[in-house]
Amino acid sequence: MGGGIVGLSAALFLARQGIRPVLVERHPSTALLPQARAFNPRSMEIYRALGLEEEIRGRASILTDLPEMIGAEILTGEERFRLDVLAQVRPPATVSPTDWAMIDQDELEHIVRAHAERSGADVRFGTELVSFDADADADADADGDGDADGDGVTTMLRDVSSGAEYRLHADYLIAADGHRAGIRHRLGIGADGPGVLFPVVNFVFDADLSTALRGRRFLLAYLDRPAPGTALVPLRKFGRWALGVPYDPERGESFDDFTDQRCAELAREAVGIPGLDLTLVPPMPGWDRKVSSTRIGGWVARRYRAGRVFFVGDAAHVVPPTGSYGANTGIADAHNLAWKLAAVIKGQAGDTLLDTYEDERRPVARITLETAMRLLRDRHEGTGDDATAVDDLAMIFGYRCDSAAILTETSIPVGPVEDPRQPSGRPGLRAPHVWLDRAGTRLSTLDLFAGAFTVLVGPDGEDWTAAARMAAASLEVELDIHHVGVGLHDPDDRLLDAYGVTRAGASLIRPDGFVAWRAFHLPRRPEYDLHQVLAHLLGR
Repeated sequence: MGGGIVGLSAALFLARQGIRPVLVERHPSTALLPQARAFNPRSMEIYRALGLEEEIRGRASILTDLPEMIGAEILTGEERFRLDVLAQVRPPATVSPTDWAMIDQDELEHIVRAHAERSGADVRFGTELVSFDADADADADADGDGDADGDGVTTMLRDVSSGAEYRLHADYLIAADGHRAGIRHRLGIGADGPGVLFPVVNFVFDADLSTALRGRRFLLAYLDRPAPGTALVPLRKFGRWALGVPYDPERGESFDDFTDQRCAELAREAVGIPGLDLTLVPPMPGWDRKVSSTRIGGWVARRYRAGRVFFVGDAAHVVPPTGSYGANTGIADAHNLAWKLAAVIKGQAGDTLLDTYEDERRPVARITLETAMRLLRDRHEGTGDDATAVDDLAMIFGYRCDSAAILTETSIPVGPVEDPRQPSGRPGLRAPHVWLDRAGTRLSTLDLFAGAFTVLVGPDGEDWTAAARMAAASLEVELDIHHVGVGLHDPDDRLLDAYGVTRAGASLIRPDGFVAWRAFHLPRRPEYDLHQVLAHLLGR
């Protein structure tokens, strides 16, 4: 339920796993506004493994050439800080094979939807979820053990254009219905966090700001007027701008106070030119309304699963927009959940595997919220000097998963993240990127992890190959095997150190690209060890 970038990504990931998802979204089409505009390298690694990277980069936004963020009282005033945002968070080539993608969310949604449909997803825009059978959901956990013992979820759907209603029965329901989290609230599941921090009035206007810009090009300006935290953003059309101005209901301010005339005056105050010639325009074609309101806040759901219902994206967590964590965290949610659902639906895994979704993703959301809150305070109130206090690369690539779907080692360092610049290859972390060579073609280790469990074998670990085939056959699971030194070469001699194994060792990578287990050396019975490990990870 939900056709934003997280819901569409979930549909794509499931379809690529051989599952036929049905996506329903009450709006008639994908987004018509940019919304999120920066997608981090981890999201791009995920899309890259599915073959989407080149197409995504081919539809980059104008922000690709506008990397700076500035802070000032007004646009014509003296800057209190200026940052090259991408320079701070761009990964070196030894950390990732890809980089940030500056693409507007509506453009990315078009791409992901098309690939989801080509892969077998049934995407139904203009379709509203009227109700779902909560009793069936309760029955799914009637014994109170947290397992989904029922036979699915029954939904009532409505075609928005005709009003016709019909039932649809599904194995599971993924709630990707945004920050209002209607499905989660219907199930009585609350959230913890600072809550709503402040409301923001938003509008779009056309104006020639050449005088105020003084040759500057930026992707975002934080201004202190008309109110601290005001944000000015360039849009796709040259000379078109979006302005967001916080307001305070406790001081008697109301959204109804923001008429078109008042918003025009707010824009002039933010720019610093009282007589500026400007025109408010609707944010989307066909809209009469020119002014809208959003709420900036932060919270994390207390549960990510209720029987056969799962929460992803903003339905599970909301973070301030600073750091571009919101949509990216939701994409990672969907990626984590999709392979687990597919394994259970195919009968390859027990239901307990689905509990690991919350175990792994909820702690990530909590630390992400803390990080975004720190950035928000710095950019609204500080000088910008502390923006590097949070290691974005560690947050993007180095967060740790801890659940029954990981065979953790005893010597785990303290802390929820690890520096990806010095990878350890420990279970629970994203598998390190190492450049490899295959018949003269350069590829990343991450390109090998395309949706199945993968065994990455050291040069002297040939016995792992037969062992992996035997374990995969006995458990009837798909298992890719890559033997470094046999058709696959490590020209920089980095792989063993990065993955923390010897020449006879092996690393087991999950379908989502996280290390599940590793063997430093070749054991006496590698097929037995692999069988036991996979059975444990899959809840069998």
